[in-house]
Amino acid sequence: MTVVGRVAALWRYPVKSMAAEELDGAEVSWHGLAGDRRWAFIRGGQVRSGFPWLTIRERPELAHYRPRFAVPERPNASPVLVRTPTGGELDVAEPALAAELGAGVRVIKQDRGVFDTMPLSLLTTDGLAGLGRLAGTELAAGRFRPNILVDTSGVEAPGAGAPGRDFPEEAWVGRVLRIGRLRMRVDQRDQRCVMVTIDPVTLQRDPAILRVIARERDTRFGVYGSTVEPGQVAVGDPVELER
Repeated sequence: MTVVGRVAALWRYPVKSMAAEELDGAEVSWHGLAGDRRWAFIRGGQVRSGFPWLTIRERPELAHYRPRFAVPERPNASPVLVRTPTGGELDVAEPALAAELGAGVRVIKQDRGVFDTMPLSLLTTDGLAGLGRLAGTELAAGRFRPNILVDTSGVEAPGAGAPGRDFPEEAWVGRVLRIGRLRMRVDQRDQRCVMVTIDPVTLQRDPAILRVIARERDTRFGVYGSTVEPGQVAVGDPVELER
C-alpha cells in the first residue's frame, strides 16, 4: 500500500444540515460514522418530494443550531440535544424545535442515515487549497461538510502532493483507502449544489464559489465513498491507497 496522507480532521452531523460535531475519533459502520445524519427535518408539504429535507439552502441559520449526543459514547442509541442560536437547548424530537424551524416542519429519524448520495465524504487539503486558488480566496473545509479531511501536504506518493496535482482525491475514484481500521472505497466525485455558497460561520452567500466549481471542476469537488470493511478511524491515522 502507498501512504497518501493522514487524517487531519473528522466530522459527523447528528442532524442533517445543522452544525458539525468535530471528533478525535469515530467508529465507522456500513452506514457511515456512528450517529452521522441519523436525524433530519422535512419541509412542510414536501413529504412526497424527491428532496423533502429542510437544509441551509432554505434556512442558512440551521448552520448555527448545534446538536450533540447526550451519551457521546453511544451515538446510535443516544438522545440528541440541539442548542439553538438563542442559547436554549431542546431535544431534537421536541415539537417546539420543529415549530421554530417553520410551519409544517417535522423531524424524522433513520437508523441508516439520511444521505444525499453515499455515507462517507472526503476532501484533501491539497484539493481545498487548489479550489481556493481558483476562487481567489481561502476556503474552510466546513463549507463543504465532509466527514474526513486528509492532509496530503508534503506527500510525494502518486495521487497526493505531487506537483500540479491540486485534487489528488479524484485519482482515488474506484480505489480502496485504508484509514485506520476502516477500508473505504472511493466511489465517485461529489457533485456540488448551492449549499457550498453559504459560509457556515457568517451565513453570507457567495455564488462565485459554485460558479468556479462549475466552470473549473465540472460542478464536482471532493469525493463520496462507501464502507468496504468497518472500523475505527482517528485524527492522525495514515491514509493508505491499496494496490
